[in-house]
Amino acid sequence: MSITLEERVAILEAEINLIKNKVENSTTTVKPWWEQITGTFADSPDYDKAMQLGKKYRESLRKASTKSRKK
Repeated sequence: MSITLEERVAILEAEINLIKNKVENSTTTVKPWWEQITGTFADSPDYDKAMQLGKKYRESLRKASTKSRKK
């Protein structure tokens, strides 16, 4: 048995109304991703080491850039 276009539209309208109600009546607020991961790397020696290496790398780029300007 085939479903008619009118029946399909009625089903879709009902589903849209359900979604609208969920969105409009939502009491929970979603935190942005950066707030959700806050503290993920707290007290992590691996994270601290990665930050040190990143800083060292950025400083090496600055030194190389300064040397090339002096030439």
